[in-house]
Amino acid sequence: MKYYLDEDISPTVARLLRDRGIDAVSAHDVGAQGLSDAEQLDQAASENRCVVTRNRNDFLRLTVQAFEGHRRHCGVLIVPYTLPGDRFAQSADALSAYAAKHPDGLPAYTIDFV
Repeated sequence: MKYYLDEDISPTVARLLRDRGIDAVSAHDVGAQGLSDAEQLDQAASENRCVVTRNRNDFLRLTVQAFEGHRRHCGVLIVPYTLPGDRFAQSADALSAYAAKHPDGLPAYTIDFV
C-alpha cells in the first residue's frame, strides 16, 4: 500500500507512517498544497498511490468522474471525523493496520473508510 495524504491530513502522519516502513507522502511533502482535489487525485494516481483524505463528499464525486472518464485512479481511503485530526499517532495506527490488510493497495476506483 502506497499512501498519498491529502493536505487535510497532517504531514506528521506521513512521517509516522514512514517511520513504520510504510510508503507514505503528504501533499505538504511534495509541495502540492493548494492544488484542487481533482489535481490531488491525479497526482496520487500518477505515483500509484491511494489518496487518504477526510474530504469524503468531493472524493466520492471525483471517483465517479474518474471512472466515467477512464482516468487513472488508485483508490481513496476516507479518514472519518470521529478520528480527530490532531491525534497523529492514532491516525498512523489506523492507516498502518489498513496497509497491513491491503499490502497490494486498493483496486482502481475503490473508496473505503479507515
